[in-house]
Parts: sequence; C-alpha cells; structure tokens
Amino acid sequence: VEHLKALKVDPANGGLLQINGSPTDAAAGLIKKGIHEGLDNSGYPILAEFDTPEWAPPKAQQWASGQVTRFGAKILGVVAANDGTGGGAIAAFKAAGVDPVPPVTGNDATIAALQLIIAGDQYNTISKPSEIVAAAAANVAVKLLSGETPKAEMTLYDTPSQLFTPAVVTQENLKAEIIDKKINTAAELCVDRYAEGCKKLGITN
Repeated sequence: VEHLKALKVDPANGGLLQINGSPTDAAAGLIKKGIHEGLDNSGYPILAEFDTPEWAPPKAQQWASGQVTRFGAKILGVVAANDGTGGGAIAAFKAAGVDPVPPVTGNDATIAALQLIIAGDQYNTISKPSEIVAAAAANVAVKLLSGETPKAEMTLYDTPSQLFTPAVVTQENLKAEIIDKKINTAAELCVDRYAEGCKKLGITN
C-alpha cells in the first residue's frame, strides 16, 4: 500500500487482490487477519480474496488468472500470504500478457521470490532468518538443561515468547538484507536470466 501511495496510484482506478494461505492452517488465519488490518483502512479496496487450499501455488495461479480476466487493469496490486502464492499470481499475470506486472508482495524470502524481486516481477518479500530463531531456541534449550528458566519478553496466546522483527526485502535493500547478512549468496541468486538484474542492483560486478 505504501508503495502504491508513493507511486501516486489512485485507488479510484481499481483495487487489490488478496491471496491468503490454506483455510485449514491456523497460521494462515493469523496472516489473513493481519493483512486485513493493514488494508481495511488503506483507501485501496479489496477487489477479491482467495483462501488457497494447501498453500498450493498452482491453485493461487488458477484463481488469479480468473481475476485477471474479470478485473483486468483494475488490479493495482496483489497482497499474497507467502512467496508461493505470490509467485502463482505473477505467473498468472505473465501468462495473460500483463506488462508490467502490478506490485505483488510475498513472505518467506525464498530463493525463487528473491530472484523474482531481482527481475522486477515481485515487489517485496519478508525475511525471517531461521538462523536467528534457531540460535534463540538453542539458548532456551541450554538454559532449560541447566535448570534455569528462560527469559521471555512477552506472553503470546498464553505462551512465554520471544519475538523477532522481520525485514521487508525489496530491490533497494536485497543486497544488504540477504547477501551481506549471508542468508543467501550471489551464486545462489544470480544465475541465468537473473545475472543482469544482479549487476543492476550492485549484487555482482
């Protein structure tokens, strides 16, 4: 939404597609609720919404394809619950010959999504480095084995919890957030058709 506002995209011209995760996944429900909280007062209407069975990208693509036929240029952007469903939406736009693809968000910072960002096909993803979470989990385990009580920052759903701040990754900060922090390497991302994009973003020489 902030990206659309920065581009001065008029919400009167259309709205957004919302692609949620699996309707049987509790985590997907939390993400769906969070997306609604972010969009409901944004000024950009939700044209249509889909709960993706089993988080399956082909099902997200099939649904998005129907929405491209239904709404066409009125689709100003897509908010997807994860990178797989976002990638499905991007594939639908490309199959329909939509160029440029409207901004599509994601979540999980998969290699495929990072490459789509490098290519300019996906606007952003969210990085939640597993190394940080794993280190915290190891620290908790050590304290428990030592007979100590791990320190919790807060209680979430009646469970002592530690929360970590994820990073929103776009073309502008992909090198700093992903390459420089050694989450992925340039060798992993900058292959084949993504090599030129990596040069433009300063990831490779």
